[in-house]
Amino acid sequence: MRRPMVAGNWKMHGTRASVAELIDGLRHLALPSDVDVAVFPPSLFINQVIDGLQGKSISVGAQNAAMESMQGALTGEIAPSQLVDAGCSLVLVGHSERRQIMGEQDAVLIRKFAAAQASGLTPVLCVGETLEEREAGKTLEVVSRQVGSIIDELGVEVFARAVIAYEPVWAIGTGLTASPQQAQDVHAAIRAQLAAKNSEVAQGVRLLYGGSVKAANAVELFGMPDIDGGLIGGASLNADEFGAIIRAAGN
Repeated sequence: MRRPMVAGNWKMHGTRASVAELIDGLRHLALPSDVDVAVFPPSLFINQVIDGLQGKSISVGAQNAAMESMQGALTGEIAPSQLVDAGCSLVLVGHSERRQIMGEQDAVLIRKFAAAQASGLTPVLCVGETLEEREAGKTLEVVSRQVGSIIDELGVEVFARAVIAYEPVWAIGTGLTASPQQAQDVHAAIRAQLAAKNSEVAQGVRLLYGGSVKAANAVELFGMPDIDGGLIGGASLNADEFGAIIRAAGN
């Protein structure tokens, strides 16, 4: 059985004061014992969050990391090894905002994925299609290419130490959500793609759904056979709402 996971991507939100308030809210949550919980604060607040959540079973990850695993001359970047030293255990790779806005291509993301794993971080590979691509019937083609770029370069076995998050670009922060069946269809296709190379890896990897997940729709989404939890955006900035989503994953 795959253990459910709910992760909160705080994106570019937070001040020291608001982060302290959110930490306090998270500390008061009664977390189900059968769900892994993680948060991804902006890098500036990673130390504050790790210190604030001491003793709470919530992992902390980074939203981004450099293509080089070790420290060096790469101004403005943070090495995966530095994130590990700070206490991080996970890192997002290829979030749609970085693909779409920052122009990160598959070649860059392959290097980031490999560097993260080389340092002991668990990469959370984000994949998903734009509205134009969905309307053109290219959803599975796009997602398959994004997952396949990692498989082709690094081998399918790397997904034994990774997580995949399917986030349709058109559903992120828009209030639109893929229907549970739409999301399930893509998750099933990803698992089948992995199974074609290694069935054991495919059965073990956790596939998360992201895209306007709220407490109101979480139970139905997480009830799908190939959806193992969620990568939550805006709703993760509210501890009570985030807690309700976590409990939905534990049902």
